[in-house]
Amino acid sequence: MAFHETRFPANLSFGALGGPERRTEIVELANGHEERNSPWAASRRRYDAGTGLRALDDLEALIAFFEARHGMLHGFRWKDWGDYRSAPASQAITAFDQLIALGDGEQVTFQLRKTYASGAEEYHREIRKPVAGTVLAGVGADALTPGEDFTVDVTTGLVTFIRPPDAGAELRAGFEFDVPVRFDTDLIQLSVASFKAGEVPKVPVVEVRI
Repeated sequence: MAFHETRFPANLSFGALGGPERRTEIVELANGHEERNSPWAASRRRYDAGTGLRALDDLEALIAFFEARHGMLHGFRWKDWGDYRSAPASQAITAFDQLIALGDGEQVTFQLRKTYASGAEEYHREIRKPVAGTVLAGVGADALTPGEDFTVDVTTGLVTFIRPPDAGAELRAGFEFDVPVRFDTDLIQLSVASFKAGEVPKVPVVEVRI
């Protein structure tokens, strides 16, 4: 399977339904208690691209994009309007939004990640598809200069520092990002008459592990 570094039209994903999915296995015991376990270490996103369609031109754009990806065959980028930034929606992105690692004095390449925290619990999500031109980075209290102090691979989310950060130094980053996804169907059924009457096709999209 190939991955196309092409974003699904952002104006069509705006308004699409979707969000994180977990898989939890629950076994009910004879005494009424439960045992719960999850085979997934990371969550996965699912969306319905059909709910973002508003006009006949949108239908044509969807079909063109679907055909160019050969249905489920090739992955692509998706902008999740509910979660696409390292900073809260009300704040500007800065070089210090997310702690991505601690320096060890030798390593220079680190994976971007975003932390979701609630109380004492945290979930660290690896960011594989940052948006070009949006990535900022800092070491300790110092903001770095893109291209001079660090580079970023927007196809993998790997940040490479020109010089190894000092041992124990906090490495932070700010960014926008896309979700790597694919269509979860090889068939799109639609009717222009139904669409004009307010009925939109279901176009499932699912995150892929890369």
